[in-house]
Amino acid sequence: MKYEVKNMPEFSSMIIGHATLDTNTDHLGNTVKIVGGAVVYSSASAYALGHRVLAVTKLAPKDADRLEQFTIPREDIILLDSKKSTEITNIYHTADKERRTCTCTSKGDPFKASEIPAADVGIYHLAGLVYGDFDTEMIVTLSKKKPLALDVQGMLRHVAEDGSMYFEDWADKKECLPCITYLKTDAAEAEILTGCSDRKEAAKHLYSWGSREIMITHNTEVLIYDGREFYTCPIKSRNLSGRTGRGDTTFAAYINERLDNSIEDSLLTATATVSLKMETPGPFKGTRSDVEAYIKELY
Repeated sequence: MKYEVKNMPEFSSMIIGHATLDTNTDHLGNTVKIVGGAVVYSSASAYALGHRVLAVTKLAPKDADRLEQFTIPREDIILLDSKKSTEITNIYHTADKERRTCTCTSKGDPFKASEIPAADVGIYHLAGLVYGDFDTEMIVTLSKKKPLALDVQGMLRHVAEDGSMYFEDWADKKECLPCITYLKTDAAEAEILTGCSDRKEAAKHLYSWGSREIMITHNTEVLIYDGREFYTCPIKSRNLSGRTGRGDTTFAAYINERLDNSIEDSLLTATATVSLKMETPGPFKGTRSDVEAYIKELY
């Protein structure tokens, strides 16, 4: 299946996911609460680069003020009703925030294909947080309309009855992966899916199962595989104060750039964007000019 963008759509992408309230405690015991979630970080990076994106999220009525934390215009956010909103606590065990314990204290209602509004979009981007946010029917249905991008975290991260979160393989991966044009995993998730600790070998497996472009993020670089070549670009952040949301920032920047740019150019822009974003907490609030200046300075 191949899609061609002959005329740029009204929205580069529709990003679908829960806006969560995160309670983050660092390795020194300092705690902060911040509205986050892949839909927030993803929409921010795409918008900062000049792309118009449509965000679809779910919140309980009492939590509607979370929408104020999005960086995109309010008219480009569609709010669906949910009995609960998603809330997650993260306890980081190391200064680099590579090791953490996560607990889901409240889980928002799943998204259904029938709820997704019709819109002129270039890509559907499923930005899930936990297993159950999206089902197989939704993946198959949306993939028949436009290219589908998926961050696999939402298919691997499960919530136990006590709220503890754990990762396990995706039971429906062989059915769903052929529906996905752009697939994003990190190195650990790729190993869960494929059994391969080598990122290139993992990417080959994921491609052989049907996805067309594989992104695997790592704390040192971002890798892309399109079935023919491997492309990599190094992370060059000068500090890690804004590490949270790095994968979401990278993936959204990449897929929106890919609408009218090469893999190489899109990867460079996305990696520079996340490198710059990681130097400041919160969603990326810079501009394309800031990213271009960063590339000239560090790349």
